[in-house]
Amino acid sequence: MASVSITEIKPGLKLSKDVHTPLGGLLLQKGTVLLPRDLEILRAFMVQSVEIDKGEQETKKSGDSKAVVPQRSASPVQSGRDSGNTAQRSSFQDEYDRMIQLVKSTYTSVIAVEVPIYELRSQLEVLISQMKDYNLLTFSPRTMSEYDYIYHHAVLCALSSYQLARWIGLQQKDWMQAAFAGLLHDIGNIKIDPSVLYKPHPLTAAEVEEMRRHTTYGYQLLKNVTAINEGVRLAALQHHEKVDGSGYPLRLDGGKIHIYAKIVGIVDIFHAMTLNRIYQKAQSPYLVLEQIHSEAFGKLDPGIVQTLISKVTEFHNGTIVRLSNDQIGEIVFTDRNHPTRPMVSVNGQIINLVQQRQLFINEIISS
Repeated sequence: MASVSITEIKPGLKLSKDVHTPLGGLLLQKGTVLLPRDLEILRAFMVQSVEIDKGEQETKKSGDSKAVVPQRSASPVQSGRDSGNTAQRSSFQDEYDRMIQLVKSTYTSVIAVEVPIYELRSQLEVLISQMKDYNLLTFSPRTMSEYDYIYHHAVLCALSSYQLARWIGLQQKDWMQAAFAGLLHDIGNIKIDPSVLYKPHPLTAAEVEEMRRHTTYGYQLLKNVTAINEGVRLAALQHHEKVDGSGYPLRLDGGKIHIYAKIVGIVDIFHAMTLNRIYQKAQSPYLVLEQIHSEAFGKLDPGIVQTLISKVTEFHNGTIVRLSNDQIGEIVFTDRNHPTRPMVSVNGQIINLVQQRQLFINEIISS
Protein backbone atom coordinates (compact mmCIF):
# COMPACT_ATOMS: atom_id res chain seq x y z
CA MET A 1 0.00 0.00 0.00
CA ALA A 2 1.33 3.46 -0.89
CA SER A 3 -0.10 6.96 -0.54
CA VAL A 4 0.16 8.70 -3.90
CA SER A 5 -0.48 12.37 -4.65
CA ILE A 6 -3.41 13.02 -6.97
CA THR A 7 -0.98 14.82 -9.33
CA GLU A 8 0.93 11.54 -9.82
CA ILE A 9 -2.05 9.23 -10.29
CA LYS A 10 -2.29 7.49 -13.65
CA PRO A 11 -5.23 5.54 -15.14
CA GLY A 12 -4.94 1.80 -14.49
CA LEU A 13 -3.81 1.98 -10.86
CA LYS A 14 -5.88 0.11 -8.28
CA LEU A 15 -7.12 1.63 -5.03
CA SER A 16 -6.05 -0.26 -1.92
CA LYS A 17 -8.37 1.78 0.35
CA ASP A 18 -11.80 3.39 0.06
CA VAL A 19 -11.82 7.08 -0.92
CA HIS A 20 -14.35 9.33 0.83
CA THR A 21 -15.66 12.84 0.18
CA PRO A 22 -15.04 15.65 2.67
CA LEU A 23 -18.56 14.99 4.02
CA GLY A 24 -17.81 11.31 4.59
CA GLY A 25 -19.65 9.85 1.59
CA LEU A 26 -18.04 6.93 -0.25
CA LEU A 27 -16.51 8.24 -3.48
CA LEU A 28 -14.59 5.23 -4.84
CA GLN A 29 -14.28 1.78 -3.32
CA LYS A 30 -11.20 -0.23 -2.49
CA GLY A 31 -10.23 -2.37 -5.48
CA THR A 32 -11.43 0.15 -8.07
CA VAL A 33 -9.15 0.27 -11.12
CA LEU A 34 -8.93 3.96 -11.89
CA LEU A 35 -10.15 5.25 -15.24
CA PRO A 36 -9.66 8.79 -16.59
CA ARG A 37 -13.21 9.64 -15.50
CA ASP A 38 -12.35 8.58 -11.91
CA LEU A 39 -9.42 10.99 -11.90
CA GLU A 40 -11.82 13.80 -12.82
CA ILE A 41 -14.00 12.83 -9.87
CA LEU A 42 -11.05 12.85 -7.48
CA ARG A 43 -9.98 16.28 -8.69
CA ALA A 44 -13.55 17.59 -8.49
CA PHE A 45 -13.67 16.66 -4.81
CA MET A 46 -10.18 18.10 -4.20
CA VAL A 47 -8.83 14.77 -2.96
CA GLN A 48 -5.13 15.32 -2.25
CA SER A 49 -3.91 11.72 -2.25
CA VAL A 50 -5.16 8.13 -2.39
CA GLU A 51 -3.88 4.75 -1.26
CA ILE A 52 -2.66 2.66 -4.19
CA ASP A 53 -1.77 -1.02 -4.30
CA LYS A 54 2.03 -0.91 -4.19
CA GLY A 55 2.44 -3.85 -6.54
CA GLU A 56 0.17 -2.15 -9.06
CA GLN A 57 2.19 1.06 -8.76
CA GLU A 58 5.51 -0.71 -9.34
CA THR A 59 4.09 -2.60 -12.30
CA LYS A 60 2.82 0.64 -13.74
CA LYS A 61 6.21 2.30 -13.37
CA SER A 62 8.28 -0.55 -14.79
CA GLY A 63 5.82 -2.22 -17.13
CA ASP A 64 5.13 -1.82 -20.80
CA SER A 65 4.24 1.79 -21.56
CA LYS A 66 1.80 0.55 -24.14
CA ALA A 67 -0.20 -1.48 -21.64
CA VAL A 68 -3.90 -1.12 -22.15
CA VAL A 69 -5.79 0.64 -19.35
CA PRO A 70 -8.39 -1.78 -17.93
CA GLN A 71 -11.94 -0.83 -18.89
CA ARG A 72 -14.97 -1.28 -16.68
CA SER A 73 -17.93 -2.26 -18.81
CA ALA A 74 -21.21 -0.38 -18.58
CA SER A 75 -23.31 -2.07 -15.96
CA PRO A 76 -26.60 -1.73 -14.12
CA VAL A 77 -24.60 0.23 -11.60
CA GLN A 78 -22.43 2.91 -13.15
CA SER A 79 -18.64 3.23 -12.93
CA GLY A 80 -17.49 4.19 -9.48
CA ARG A 81 -20.18 2.00 -7.94
CA ASP A 82 -18.08 -1.17 -7.89
CA SER A 83 -19.69 -3.72 -5.60
CA GLY A 84 -16.64 -5.98 -5.77
CA ASN A 85 -18.66 -8.67 -7.55
CA THR A 86 -17.64 -8.21 -11.16
CA ALA A 87 -18.69 -11.73 -12.10
CA GLN A 88 -22.32 -11.12 -11.15
CA ARG A 89 -22.49 -7.81 -13.00
CA SER A 90 -20.90 -9.32 -16.08
CA SER A 91 -23.31 -12.24 -15.86
CA PHE A 92 -26.32 -9.92 -15.89
CA GLN A 93 -24.95 -8.14 -18.95
CA ASP A 94 -24.26 -11.47 -20.65
CA GLU A 95 -27.80 -12.67 -20.00
CA TYR A 96 -29.16 -9.31 -21.12
CA ASP A 97 -27.22 -9.61 -24.39
CA ARG A 98 -28.59 -13.14 -24.90
CA MET A 99 -32.10 -11.80 -24.33
CA ILE A 100 -31.52 -9.10 -26.94
CA GLN A 101 -30.42 -11.68 -29.52
CA LEU A 102 -33.44 -13.88 -28.77
CA VAL A 103 -35.85 -10.95 -29.09
CA LYS A 104 -34.17 -9.88 -32.32
CA SER A 105 -34.56 -13.38 -33.74
CA THR A 106 -38.19 -13.48 -32.59
CA TYR A 107 -39.11 -10.12 -34.11
CA THR A 108 -37.50 -10.89 -37.45
CA SER A 109 -39.19 -14.29 -37.86
CA VAL A 110 -42.56 -13.92 -36.11
CA ILE A 111 -44.57 -13.36 -39.28
CA ALA A 112 -43.40 -16.70 -40.65
CA VAL A 113 -43.21 -18.79 -37.46
CA GLU A 114 -44.84 -18.87 -34.03
CA VAL A 115 -43.53 -16.70 -31.22
CA PRO A 116 -41.05 -18.92 -29.29
CA ILE A 117 -42.78 -18.09 -26.03
CA TYR A 118 -41.18 -20.83 -23.94
CA GLU A 119 -37.66 -19.88 -25.02
CA LEU A 120 -38.45 -16.24 -24.30
CA ARG A 121 -39.84 -17.11 -20.89
CA SER A 122 -36.84 -19.25 -20.00
CA GLN A 123 -34.33 -16.52 -20.84
CA LEU A 124 -36.50 -13.84 -19.22
CA GLU A 125 -36.61 -15.86 -16.00
CA VAL A 126 -32.81 -16.11 -15.99
CA LEU A 127 -32.55 -12.36 -16.45
CA ILE A 128 -35.16 -11.58 -13.82
CA SER A 129 -33.39 -13.87 -11.35
CA GLN A 130 -30.62 -11.25 -11.38
CA MET A 131 -32.86 -8.22 -11.01
CA LYS A 132 -30.79 -7.00 -8.07
CA ASP A 133 -28.24 -5.94 -10.69
CA TYR A 134 -30.80 -3.88 -12.65
CA ASN A 135 -31.55 -0.26 -11.86
CA LEU A 136 -34.02 1.45 -14.16
CA LEU A 137 -32.30 4.83 -13.79
CA THR A 138 -28.69 3.79 -14.22
CA PHE A 139 -28.59 0.65 -16.37
CA SER A 140 -26.89 1.08 -19.72
CA PRO A 141 -26.43 -1.62 -22.39
CA ARG A 142 -22.80 -2.45 -23.17
CA THR A 143 -23.32 -1.91 -26.87
CA MET A 144 -26.33 -0.65 -28.75
CA SER A 145 -26.81 0.16 -32.41
CA GLU A 146 -29.51 2.73 -32.99
CA TYR A 147 -31.07 0.24 -35.40
CA ASP A 148 -31.36 -2.24 -32.53
CA TYR A 149 -33.31 0.25 -30.43
CA ILE A 150 -36.58 -1.69 -30.67
CA TYR A 151 -35.00 -4.83 -29.18
CA HIS A 152 -33.34 -3.02 -26.29
CA HIS A 153 -36.55 -1.10 -25.71
CA ALA A 154 -38.49 -4.36 -25.52
CA VAL A 155 -36.15 -5.99 -22.98
CA LEU A 156 -35.88 -2.90 -20.80
CA CYS A 157 -39.67 -2.49 -20.79
CA ALA A 158 -39.97 -6.14 -19.74
CA LEU A 159 -37.63 -5.67 -16.78
CA SER A 160 -39.20 -2.39 -15.70
CA SER A 161 -42.76 -3.69 -16.09
CA TYR A 162 -41.88 -6.66 -13.89
CA GLN A 163 -40.51 -4.33 -11.22
CA LEU A 164 -43.44 -1.94 -11.42
CA ALA A 165 -45.98 -4.77 -11.21
CA ARG A 166 -44.35 -5.82 -7.94
CA TRP A 167 -44.12 -2.29 -6.60
CA ILE A 168 -47.81 -1.49 -7.11
CA GLY A 169 -48.81 -4.70 -5.33
CA LEU A 170 -50.03 -6.96 -8.14
CA GLN A 171 -50.17 -10.66 -7.27
CA GLN A 172 -47.05 -12.69 -8.00
CA LYS A 173 -48.79 -14.53 -10.84
CA ASP A 174 -49.02 -11.19 -12.66
CA TRP A 175 -45.35 -10.28 -12.47
CA MET A 176 -44.10 -12.48 -15.31
CA GLN A 177 -47.16 -11.69 -17.43
CA ALA A 178 -46.46 -7.97 -16.93
CA ALA A 179 -42.89 -8.65 -18.08
CA PHE A 180 -44.23 -10.36 -21.21
CA ALA A 181 -46.48 -7.33 -21.76
CA GLY A 182 -43.42 -5.09 -21.71
CA LEU A 183 -41.41 -7.45 -23.90
CA LEU A 184 -44.04 -7.85 -26.62
CA HIS A 185 -45.99 -4.58 -26.54
CA ASP A 186 -44.25 -3.18 -29.64
CA ILE A 187 -44.03 -6.41 -31.63
CA GLY A 188 -46.46 -4.92 -34.14
CA ASN A 189 -43.64 -2.65 -35.33
CA ILE A 190 -42.29 -5.51 -37.43
CA LYS A 191 -45.20 -4.93 -39.82
CA ILE A 192 -44.37 -1.24 -40.21
CA ASP A 193 -42.44 -0.19 -43.32
CA PRO A 194 -38.78 0.17 -42.21
CA SER A 195 -38.52 3.45 -44.13
CA VAL A 196 -41.17 4.79 -41.76
CA LEU A 197 -40.01 3.00 -38.62
CA TYR A 198 -36.42 4.26 -38.96
CA LYS A 199 -37.14 7.61 -40.60
CA PRO A 200 -34.75 10.21 -39.14
CA HIS A 201 -37.06 13.12 -39.94
CA PRO A 202 -40.58 14.07 -38.77
CA LEU A 203 -43.30 11.76 -40.06
CA THR A 204 -46.08 12.88 -42.38
CA ALA A 205 -49.68 12.60 -41.21
CA ALA A 206 -50.09 9.39 -43.23
CA GLU A 207 -46.92 7.95 -41.74
CA VAL A 208 -48.10 8.78 -38.23
CA GLU A 209 -51.29 6.86 -38.90
CA GLU A 210 -49.27 3.91 -40.19
CA MET A 211 -47.08 3.96 -37.08
CA ARG A 212 -50.17 3.96 -34.86
CA ARG A 213 -51.31 0.72 -36.46
CA HIS A 214 -48.52 -1.13 -34.66
CA THR A 215 -50.91 -1.49 -31.71
CA THR A 216 -53.52 -3.43 -33.67
CA TYR A 217 -50.83 -5.33 -35.58
CA GLY A 218 -49.33 -6.39 -32.27
CA TYR A 219 -52.64 -7.62 -30.88
CA GLN A 220 -53.26 -9.64 -34.04
CA LEU A 221 -49.78 -11.23 -33.90
CA LEU A 222 -50.30 -12.26 -30.27
CA LYS A 223 -53.94 -13.35 -30.34
CA ASN A 224 -53.13 -17.04 -30.90
CA VAL A 225 -49.96 -17.21 -28.80
CA THR A 226 -50.26 -19.63 -25.90
CA ALA A 227 -48.75 -19.21 -22.40
CA ILE A 228 -49.57 -15.50 -22.27
CA ASN A 229 -52.82 -14.13 -20.92
CA GLU A 230 -55.23 -11.68 -22.49
CA GLY A 231 -53.67 -8.83 -20.53
CA VAL A 232 -50.43 -9.24 -22.49
CA ARG A 233 -52.33 -8.98 -25.77
CA LEU A 234 -54.29 -5.99 -24.50
CA ALA A 235 -51.05 -4.27 -23.47
CA ALA A 236 -49.92 -4.45 -27.11
CA LEU A 237 -53.24 -2.93 -28.17
CA GLN A 238 -53.73 -0.38 -25.39
CA HIS A 239 -50.32 0.90 -24.28
CA HIS A 240 -50.87 4.23 -26.06
CA GLU A 241 -54.32 4.77 -24.54
CA LYS A 242 -54.61 7.60 -21.98
CA VAL A 243 -56.76 7.62 -18.88
CA ASP A 244 -58.60 10.74 -20.12
CA GLY A 245 -59.63 8.98 -23.34
CA SER A 246 -57.27 10.96 -25.59
CA GLY A 247 -55.07 8.02 -26.63
CA TYR A 248 -55.23 5.51 -29.45
CA PRO A 249 -56.32 3.29 -31.12
CA LEU A 250 -59.72 3.10 -29.36
CA ARG A 251 -59.73 6.27 -27.21
CA LEU A 252 -60.46 4.24 -24.08
CA ASP A 253 -60.76 5.93 -20.69
CA GLY A 254 -58.88 4.77 -17.60
CA GLY A 255 -61.53 2.32 -16.43
CA LYS A 256 -61.26 0.33 -19.65
CA ILE A 257 -57.49 0.14 -19.93
CA HIS A 258 -55.91 -3.08 -18.66
CA ILE A 259 -53.52 -2.69 -15.73
CA TYR A 260 -50.66 -4.20 -17.75
CA ALA A 261 -51.24 -1.59 -20.46
CA LYS A 262 -51.13 1.19 -17.85
CA ILE A 263 -47.82 -0.13 -16.54
CA VAL A 264 -46.31 -0.62 -19.99
CA GLY A 265 -47.58 2.77 -21.16
CA ILE A 266 -45.48 4.44 -18.47
CA VAL A 267 -42.24 2.44 -18.85
CA ASP A 268 -42.61 2.69 -22.65
CA ILE A 269 -42.40 6.48 -22.41
CA PHE A 270 -39.50 6.35 -19.98
CA HIS A 271 -37.30 4.03 -22.04
CA ALA A 272 -38.27 5.66 -25.36
CA MET A 273 -36.95 8.97 -24.07
CA THR A 274 -33.83 7.67 -22.30
CA LEU A 275 -32.42 5.51 -25.11
CA ASN A 276 -30.65 6.84 -28.21
CA ARG A 277 -32.83 6.59 -31.30
CA ILE A 278 -32.33 7.35 -34.98
CA TYR A 279 -34.09 10.71 -34.66
CA GLN A 280 -33.60 11.53 -30.97
CA LYS A 281 -30.72 11.51 -28.51
CA ALA A 282 -31.20 10.05 -25.05
CA GLN A 283 -32.47 12.46 -22.40
CA SER A 284 -31.65 12.61 -18.69
CA PRO A 285 -33.76 9.99 -16.86
CA TYR A 286 -34.47 12.55 -14.13
CA LEU A 287 -35.89 15.06 -16.58
CA VAL A 288 -37.94 12.27 -18.15
CA LEU A 289 -39.38 11.33 -14.75
CA GLU A 290 -40.41 14.94 -14.29
CA GLN A 291 -42.10 14.95 -17.68
CA ILE A 292 -43.88 11.68 -16.89
CA HIS A 293 -45.02 13.16 -13.58
CA SER A 294 -46.45 16.22 -15.31
CA GLU A 295 -48.21 14.02 -17.87
CA ALA A 296 -49.72 11.90 -15.10
CA PHE A 297 -52.35 14.54 -14.53
CA GLY A 298 -55.13 13.32 -16.79
CA LYS A 299 -52.99 11.18 -19.10
CA LEU A 300 -51.26 8.41 -17.15
CA ASP A 301 -52.39 6.52 -14.07
CA PRO A 302 -51.21 8.87 -11.28
CA GLY A 303 -50.91 6.14 -8.65
CA ILE A 304 -48.61 4.00 -10.80
CA VAL A 305 -46.53 7.04 -11.79
CA GLN A 306 -46.14 8.09 -8.16
CA THR A 307 -45.03 4.60 -7.18
CA LEU A 308 -42.46 4.49 -9.97
CA ILE A 309 -40.95 7.86 -9.10
CA SER A 310 -40.94 7.15 -5.38
CA LYS A 311 -39.19 3.80 -5.79
CA VAL A 312 -36.50 4.77 -8.28
CA THR A 313 -35.55 8.04 -6.55
CA GLU A 314 -34.89 6.59 -3.12
CA PHE A 315 -31.54 8.34 -3.04
CA HIS A 316 -29.34 8.03 0.00
CA ASN A 317 -27.30 10.87 1.40
CA GLY A 318 -23.79 10.49 0.01
CA THR A 319 -24.91 9.47 -3.49
CA ILE A 320 -22.55 11.03 -6.04
CA VAL A 321 -24.22 12.58 -9.09
CA ARG A 322 -23.27 14.51 -12.20
CA LEU A 323 -25.37 17.62 -12.84
CA SER A 324 -26.43 18.98 -16.23
CA ASN A 325 -23.64 21.60 -16.06
CA ASP A 326 -21.08 18.74 -15.63
CA GLN A 327 -20.44 19.54 -11.98
CA ILE A 328 -20.06 16.53 -9.71
CA GLY A 329 -21.71 16.65 -6.31
CA GLU A 330 -23.03 14.68 -3.39
CA ILE A 331 -26.70 14.41 -2.42
CA VAL A 332 -27.13 15.69 1.13
CA PHE A 333 -30.95 15.92 1.40
CA THR A 334 -33.95 14.68 -0.59
CA ASP A 335 -37.37 16.31 -0.24
CA ARG A 336 -39.90 13.56 -0.94
CA ASN A 337 -42.24 16.19 -2.39
CA HIS A 338 -39.60 16.82 -5.07
CA PRO A 339 -37.82 13.45 -5.32
CA THR A 340 -35.96 14.18 -8.58
CA ARG A 341 -34.58 17.47 -7.22
CA PRO A 342 -32.55 16.89 -4.06
CA MET A 343 -30.01 19.22 -2.47
CA VAL A 344 -26.52 18.56 -3.83
CA SER A 345 -23.22 19.65 -2.29
CA VAL A 346 -20.71 20.76 -4.93
CA ASN A 347 -17.30 21.75 -3.57
CA GLY A 348 -18.90 22.72 -0.28
CA GLN A 349 -21.70 24.77 -1.88
CA ILE A 350 -25.26 23.50 -1.48
CA ILE A 351 -27.28 23.55 -4.70
CA ASN A 352 -31.04 23.21 -4.19
CA LEU A 353 -32.34 21.76 -7.46
CA VAL A 354 -35.91 22.67 -6.48
CA GLN A 355 -34.92 26.33 -6.65
CA GLN A 356 -32.38 26.09 -9.46
CA ARG A 357 -34.69 24.64 -12.08
CA GLN A 358 -32.20 25.20 -14.91
CA LEU A 359 -30.07 22.41 -13.44
CA PHE A 360 -30.92 18.74 -13.13
CA ILE A 361 -29.24 15.40 -12.40
CA ASN A 362 -27.72 13.86 -15.49
CA GLU A 363 -26.53 10.61 -13.93
CA ILE A 364 -25.63 8.78 -10.75
CA ILE A 365 -21.89 8.17 -10.47
CA SER A 366 -21.83 6.19 -7.25
CA SER A 367 -24.20 5.28 -4.46
